[in-house]
Amino acid sequence: MTHPYIPNAGPAARAAMLAEIGASSVEEFYGDIPADLRLARPLDLPAPFADEQGLVRHLRGLLARNTDTTEALSFLGHGCYPHHVPAVCDEVNGRGEFLTAYAGEPYEDHGRFQALFEYVSMMGELLEMDVVNVPTYDGFQAAGTALRMAARYTGRRKVLVSGAVAPDKLGTIRGYLAPDIEVLLAPVAESGEIGEVGLDDTFAALYLETPNVHGVIETRGRQLADLAHSVGALLVVGTDPISLGVLAPPASYGADLVCGDIQSLGMHQQYGGGQAGFIASRDEERLVAEFPSRLFGIAPTAVEGEYGFGDVFYDRTSFALREEGKEWVGTAAALWGITAGVYLALMGPQGMREIGETILARTRYAMRALASSGAVVLHQESLHFREFVLEVPDADALLAALRAEGIFGGVRISPWRVLVCVTERHSIADIDTLAAAVKDALSTSGDRT
Repeated sequence: MTHPYIPNAGPAARAAMLAEIGASSVEEFYGDIPADLRLARPLDLPAPFADEQGLVRHLRGLLARNTDTTEALSFLGHGCYPHHVPAVCDEVNGRGEFLTAYAGEPYEDHGRFQALFEYVSMMGELLEMDVVNVPTYDGFQAAGTALRMAARYTGRRKVLVSGAVAPDKLGTIRGYLAPDIEVLLAPVAESGEIGEVGLDDTFAALYLETPNVHGVIETRGRQLADLAHSVGALLVVGTDPISLGVLAPPASYGADLVCGDIQSLGMHQQYGGGQAGFIASRDEERLVAEFPSRLFGIAPTAVEGEYGFGDVFYDRTSFALREEGKEWVGTAAALWGITAGVYLALMGPQGMREIGETILARTRYAMRALASSGAVVLHQESLHFREFVLEVPDADALLAALRAEGIFGGVRISPWRVLVCVTERHSIADIDTLAAAVKDALSTSGDRT
């Protein structure tokens, strides 16, 4: 039967769409999704609410079951981070001319275009790159798109990805590159950095992440860039821009494409939301032509001394070419680009340097404090930014004990490993509280390592 809220849900329309793509059924269409991930039954939804108050009460009841990371002492990270959000970020992104500006053209939406131009300009300065796109959905998509750009640029169909990448990010990259680009994994060394790798002229790109999934900062960027370039491949580097006030930008050691997520630049964790991806490159026409997403620039108008803001090289996008576009691009996360622009303007170069130094220092302090608590801290000799891994006999038991004390102690990444995140929001007292709680939990359970 036809669903009242879903267009083209009728049997005839559904059959026509399935015939067009060559699938005999909806089940066949979703055949590559593992069976245990498919519900195979209708959603368990309540009956429709006849009044607004009933709906509000129901949703508030659902939300009340959550404890957010400002109510508890939280060390959760792993891709969505508890950085401080200055009040001005929320003030500006809540303004109607930005919040509701879903679409528009330069002549009718001048302020939004200028705000996004300012964002990409500041990101370009931070990244030491010439071209930065309007934000994609998130950093995962940005990584997949950057690797597809490299494949189109080189005409090759194979990429080598560092093994020190989050499993869910790697899954997204594989899904985004399927079915025509092969993804191979590089080993991880004892230091936590990428291990020894080999490339040949069949590879489009080497993907390196720094800080990587374990918070380890990669130190062989120049060597890896030279290796990639020696066989005609590109070096694609994933990074977090909040680290670049204190770490060298990937462009300085030879990265061709830089990508990542801007959630750290003025966005709350929002139950996993607030993500937006960026991609940056040098100003090489062939490379810029591979950007599928919008690029904003500045140009003089017919009025002397007046400037306007708008799309650059628009005819390379799927907005202009539709099905002939190199890659589909639709609704993006432009509001978060404006928010990140506010954050960068507020912080300035000195502020970004100070926050980076603070995070580096707090991370090292936390590593030493937790090493003294009875847990094993992995890769202690390597430089870390914001995250590190604890090894304990039972990760679930430790995290449960910490939750009982009102502490979100980190993210379980294996039965015996926990990823701990420390940012500028964590005071020395907060870290000491975590270390004491970990020590008590391990000693009480007899699990001191």
